[in-house]
Amino acid sequence: MTTNTETPTYPLPRYVFKILPSAPPIPIPPALPLSDLDRQDGFIHLSTATQVPTTASLFFAAHTTLSLLKIDTRPTLEQGGVYRWVNDLPGCPHLYSPREGEWIDLGSENVSGWKEIRREEGQGWEDALKPLSEEGWLVDE
Repeated sequence: MTTNTETPTYPLPRYVFKILPSAPPIPIPPALPLSDLDRQDGFIHLSTATQVPTTASLFFAAHTTLSLLKIDTRPTLEQGGVYRWVNDLPGCPHLYSPREGEWIDLGSENVSGWKEIRREEGQGWEDALKPLSEEGWLVDE
């Protein structure tokens, strides 16, 4: 029996998204602090636009307000960033530095915008995020 140990690859959209439980500092600094989860796992957890509602529902179900950073993948790639995908989840890219123990900074160089999202009582994240998709901000380009 053989096991496939290759990292899957999927098309990398121009923008990926970082969900934050609170607003980022304004103005966005050159390097935002890492989340405890990112630091622990050794990579930055991101989502494609299509995946954001699912990620928010799974990991931020108790929150009624979230901030969403729109990350331009081009500067992260120019900095040497490496995107790896979760097996069978094309919407969950993980951003790694090419050198162990270093980080690709998310900040003013690659955050092209951010939005605060509120969900009403009884509303799911999919419905709360729908206006951002409809206005063309939360899209896989």
